[in-house]
Amino acid sequence: MAEPISSGAAVMRTPSTQVLRGLDALNFFLADVRDGLGPYLAIYLIAVRGPDQGWNEATTGLIMTIAGLAGLIAQTPAGALIDRTNAKRAVVITAAVAVTLSCLVLPFIANFYLVAATQSVAGIAGAIFPPALAAITLGVVGPKMFAKRIGRNEGFNHAGNAVSAAIAGGTAYFFGPIVVFWLMGLLAFCSIGAMLMVPANAIDDDLARGLDQTETEARTDGQEEPSGFTTLLKNKYLMLFAVLAALFHLSNAAMLTSVGQLLTKLAGKDNATSLIAICIVAAQCVMVPVAVFVGARADAIGRKPIFLAAFGVLAIRGVLYTLSDNPFYLVGVQLLDGIGAGIYGALFPVIVADLTRGTGRFNVSQGAVATAQSLGAALSATLAGVIIVSAGYSTAFLALAAIAAAGFAIYLFAMPETRGFEPGRSDADGGGLPSVPVPAV
Repeated sequence: MAEPISSGAAVMRTPSTQVLRGLDALNFFLADVRDGLGPYLAIYLIAVRGPDQGWNEATTGLIMTIAGLAGLIAQTPAGALIDRTNAKRAVVITAAVAVTLSCLVLPFIANFYLVAATQSVAGIAGAIFPPALAAITLGVVGPKMFAKRIGRNEGFNHAGNAVSAAIAGGTAYFFGPIVVFWLMGLLAFCSIGAMLMVPANAIDDDLARGLDQTETEARTDGQEEPSGFTTLLKNKYLMLFAVLAALFHLSNAAMLTSVGQLLTKLAGKDNATSLIAICIVAAQCVMVPVAVFVGARADAIGRKPIFLAAFGVLAIRGVLYTLSDNPFYLVGVQLLDGIGAGIYGALFPVIVADLTRGTGRFNVSQGAVATAQSLGAALSATLAGVIIVSAGYSTAFLALAAIAAAGFAIYLFAMPETRGFEPGRSDADGGGLPSVPVPAV
């Protein structure tokens, strides 16, 4: 493995306005494509297909679990692929086409195994987008502007989610759930056009994998590269961050679903659906300015204070859910998701880039940490469900809040500030701790 290169070797890049606009458009249009049908899959299978064709909550849930596991398994290999390939644009376009076709074919197939196969393809292809978008961004703007640009990416991503959700909700009222398929096709077509706005020569493939532009002779392309998990185990702070990512999602992932179940109990099925839709769109709208702010200020404030705020808001949100059963109050509390998730989405690739700078293992490391994150999310719903059944909603929300509080404490006392982090320094030299002053927490 090549010796990491000092972050001081990084240079400023000046991409054209067209390239930057292409990144904006790519993040906006891919926002809905990257997750496939998402929650609309359950609506389509249960409401359109229904029990007459063998589809109910159990079979639909099994399909979503299978697709989720396929995506989970694919995350680290997807990061490794992005690290190795110089054809990143082609990979993104291929993944967008694969996700879209796997969803557009659904109205024409009924067999459980075929549906599971198509949604597994969507899950695998969807695993490519996060590392690919982060790598392309790093390769275009360079490490010095990466944090700011990632915040802007996340802002356009959340705006795209909010707009597509609003369009889907509005048009489905008139044309039914099938309209979601046509919307996906349109967004995929637009995302391909946006990707083509970023020329291949605008992406520095060495920077995109975490190598510094001025010292790429340190590469070891002929040597076997370690897996994402080997990279994770060799970098103690990257491994700690993976644990923190898992804790964040162990706390966060079940909150919306638990609120949805509580709203169904309190307001009825029809009203709960509308309230959850409002929750999703409103939270995405909150995420836009939060992500942009984080990207713009992460270098000045530091990563640690901002990420601590995400854990803190998540813990407070869990406690606030227990204070009232008023449906509108619960919807209002859910808006705090926009703060926590907005911070997390904007900082996740930035912190991984900090911890892997100069190693050439940025994207495979993203995949490994994302796998830990997904494991936390997968366990979250089960944990909350068991607690709800045995002890009630308030206890479940307090348990999720306690997990977030534990994450806050671990981050505060064990995780260093990663701005200015130097992965190549030995423990004797400070273990890679930042060589620049950071604000007090």
